[in-house]
Amino acid sequence: MKKLSILAPLAALILSACGNSSDCGSSVCRTSSAEAAIENIMTRTSVRDYTDTPISEATIDTLLRAGMAAPTARNRQPWKFLVVTERASLDSLAQGNWKPAAKAQAAIIICGDLTNPLEGEGRDYWVQDCSAATENILLAAHAVGLGAVWCGCYPVSERVSLVKNLFGMPDEIIPLSLVMLGYPNGEQTPKDKYKADNIHYNKW
Repeated sequence: MKKLSILAPLAALILSACGNSSDCGSSVCRTSSAEAAIENIMTRTSVRDYTDTPISEATIDTLLRAGMAAPTARNRQPWKFLVVTERASLDSLAQGNWKPAAKAQAAIIICGDLTNPLEGEGRDYWVQDCSAATENILLAAHAVGLGAVWCGCYPVSERVSLVKNLFGMPDEIIPLSLVMLGYPNGEQTPKDKYKADNIHYNKW
């Protein structure tokens, strides 16, 4: 499993940044919190196979709150969330482009709300905002022990139309992504995606 190899370069950095204080009310507790946050990010992986264990409403609420904690341009919060728990609807998604829905116990569809967009070229910032909300949901899902996978929708017109028609979405609502959710069926191994060649400093 790659978990240790992914996290090892980060441990010394976190410890050095927090200092050597033994005060549990300061650096030690912050170190523990930082390690947990970084570990959650580095060990998250896409999960497409789930058990039949249901997901509680309280857990779904936690994920939605995490999604709405995402950064958003000018605090417009141009997002809406559709929670899908009905088996028939999940199966309909699986018949389309999103095969993991066949075993998912729930899905959250993250949508852009275009009723009050930013002006000019900033109009499409809803895509970044909703993407940030999607990632927050994925990280929160991993943190509470769920498996999740980001399934794309927008800008593929066929996928957008399928979701809008299936759930009766109004014209100003655009489904960006679908997050399939369930408790993982088996152990998952995260990928180490770090590549130093992708990094530049100060200029290209």
